[in-house]
Amino acid sequence: MIRHDPEMQALYRRYCLPGRRYLKLGGAVLRLPREEYEPFALALAADAKAVSDAELTILFEGSWRERRTAAWLIAVSRRDHFRERLGELLLESEVCFAGAAYCVALASFGTTRDADLLAAYLDRYLRRPDLAYDQPTAVGALAYTDSVLHGDRAGHFLQEGGLWPQWFREARHMQGDDSISNRLGGIRLACAVIDECAAT
Repeated sequence: MIRHDPEMQALYRRYCLPGRRYLKLGGAVLRLPREEYEPFALALAADAKAVSDAELTILFEGSWRERRTAAWLIAVSRRDHFRERLGELLLESEVCFAGAAYCVALASFGTTRDADLLAAYLDRYLRRPDLAYDQPTAVGALAYTDSVLHGDRAGHFLQEGGLWPQWFREARHMQGDDSISNRLGGIRLACAVIDECAAT
């Protein structure tokens, strides 16, 4: 159940609201002009260092704004002990607009366990062409993790007759081609932002 109480509101104002951060985490950060990007990245890095594990846990009880912000703060601060929670939240997919952030965070950790969590999500949700969830982002995240690990976990889904081309063909909301190059490129850029913030 999503919490709406004074503690959550205080955390929302502290970590999500400044500069409407929650709207910029994801693709929007990649399009920020340099004069906006630099202060944004510095503030994100500072908050990633300042936020406590307890505060992150509370943020995960909020709406998509809080959850998206929490996932990015976790990624920037390299708190991979939240990996399993991110995987659970991704698999549950109970809140819209947050799943992409979970995928980015898992990809930024880049271990075989992260690949397992992303693959578990794809194995479930690529069987549901009626759902426009985070399947494209998860495919990109798994492909990115493969590139880091020199693995081929995504190949199982991407091969001809695999779940990805089948889902893409049957999902009425999808258009264009089923190439993952753009999805992989987006994850690569998001992880570069995370790496840059983490090094600050």
